[in-house]
Amino acid sequence: MGTITFDDFEKVDIRIGTVVNAEVPEWSHWVIRLEVDLGPEIGTKKAFSGIMKFFKPEDLIGKQFPFVVNLEPKKIGPEKELSEVMMIMAVPKEDEETPTVLFQLQKEVENGTKVR
Repeated sequence: MGTITFDDFEKVDIRIGTVVNAEVPEWSHWVIRLEVDLGPEIGTKKAFSGIMKFFKPEDLIGKQFPFVVNLEPKKIGPEKELSEVMMIMAVPKEDEETPTVLFQLQKEVENGTKVR
């Protein structure tokens, strides 16, 4: 794995957001579409996460997670929907059988809170 400079790391904007809606797109067998409230400064953004094998949409609604908010949007699926932010999670193994681990906050914080 390559290294990045501290200046590069400082460019990554990670914020806490609350999942306000989650659903599986009709075309998907793997991803969940998330609508995430990232506070008044950023607003509500869309994310796609390949966690459907391990989580149900209803498991995510109302919960807070960290998201990278300053990535270039990426087109997802046959309808080319934009994934505007990226959910951060632990990936114990790079296979399709080992569940990912979602980060949980010790207590609720304001949406848009920065992660450092």
